Amino acid sequence: MNYKTLYNGVKIPEIGYGTYKTPAGDICENGVRIAIETGYRLIDTAAFYGNEKSVKDGIIDSNICRNDIFITTKLWNDDHGYDNTLRAFEKSLENLGGDYIDLYLIHWPVPLKHRDDWQSDIKGTWRAFERLYDEKAVRAVGVSNFLPHHLDFLLTNANIMPMVNQIEIHVGYPETETVSYCKDKGIEVEAWAPIAKAKAFDIPEVKHVAEKTGKTPAQVLIRWCIDKGVIPLPKSVTPERIVENFNVSDFTLSEEEMRILDGVTDIGRLGSHPDDCRF
Repeated sequence: MNYKTLYNGVKIPEIGYGTYKTPAGDICENGVRIAIETGYRLIDTAAFYGNEKSVKDGIIDSNICRNDIFITTKLWNDDHGYDNTLRAFEKSLENLGGDYIDLYLIHWPVPLKHRDDWQSDIKGTWRAFERLYDEKAVRAVGVSNFLPHHLDFLLTNANIMPMVNQIEIHVGYPETETVSYCKDKGIEVEAWAPIAKAKAFDIPEVKHVAEKTGKTPAQVLIRWCIDKGVIPLPKSVTPERIVENFNVSDFTLSEEEMRILDGVTDIGRLGSHPDDCRF
C-alpha cells in the first residue's frame, strides 16, 4: 500500500474501499473483510450509510490490527451544529468501536433544512470538529462535497484547516477547479464514484486505453484518479471486483493516455449538486 501524507503528518492510503449503499449485515461485513484481506487499509463509511457497526465487524473479522486500518466516517446533514455534532460523533464512535476515528468529515455543506443559514450552521459544526481534533478523538478532520466557495467561507472562520475534501470525481467529471483549489491549500482530495457508477466502461476512449494497457476499464478509471493525485474510493460487494479494483499499483498511465481520458466529456455529474441537495 502506498500512502499520502496529510498536512498534519498523518498518513492516508492512496486508495480506499467505499461502502455507500452497502447494506448493513453480512454483505457489508464480508465486503470489508475481503477488502482488508485484499490489501485495502482505508475503509470509508458514513453515519447516513447505516453500516458503521458492520464496518467494525468486518474489520474485526479480518484479524488485522485496528491501528493498521484508516477509518473514515461522516457527519450527516441532520446533525449539524456544535452540540449535535458532538452527540453524532459519539454515536459513530460507539458504532465503529475503539477510542478514535482516523478521519471525520462534514458530509454535505448545505443541507436542505439549513439552505438559508448554512454559513452559521457550518461555523458551529466546525468548532465541534476542531474540539474533537484537539482532544485527539480524531486524527484528521475534513469535509465532503465542498466547492471552493464553501471552502472559502470555512477557511475564513476556522482555526484548523480541513485536511481532506471528498468529492465526486471520475473520467468525464474531473472537477478541475475544486481539485486545483484544494491542492493550492494543501488539502488532499478523495474521489467518490471514481468508476462513474460503471457508466464509463463502454466509452470508446476508456475501452481504448484499457485494451492498450491490458487492464480492465475499472482499473484504468481508478488509476486515472491516482495519477491525477486524488484518492479513489471504489466500492463493490463482489469479491472479484474488490480485488480487481485494488490491483492498480503495477502500472501508470502515459501522458497520451491521460490526455485521451481527460478528453471524455459525455458523463458529467452523477450525484447532487452541493448547493442544491434535497436532503
